[in-house]
Amino acid sequence: MVVTCPTCSASLPKEGKFCPNCGTRIQRLSEDSQPPEALNVRILYLMVGLLLLAVLFPPWESPPEAPPEFLGFHFILSPPVSGAIVSRVLQTVQLVTIAIAGLYLSWLFREKST
Repeated sequence: MVVTCPTCSASLPKEGKFCPNCGTRIQRLSEDSQPPEALNVRILYLMVGLLLLAVLFPPWESPPEAPPEFLGFHFILSPPVSGAIVSRVLQTVQLVTIAIAGLYLSWLFREKST
């Protein structure tokens, strides 16, 4: 494919940013440039769903007089014992872990352009 200068219509070499005849700056479209890769949206939706579950069902700690027991999503099926308190530290760790894992997995399984 022969590229010509838009100003003077001279033939242009394959490399170079300026026309050797008139000095006009040449805007070249890179032939090997590819569109950016998109993150995997399904994994991002799954991550948002897990984050919502983590907010709706926060992890809890057993009461101080009971043996230590920390549960997250487990008590969706079995509710916490009376006197149990929601652990804000564990909830923060859970939310951050889900968010980081979701973003990493959506990047790892991103839709690569061909």
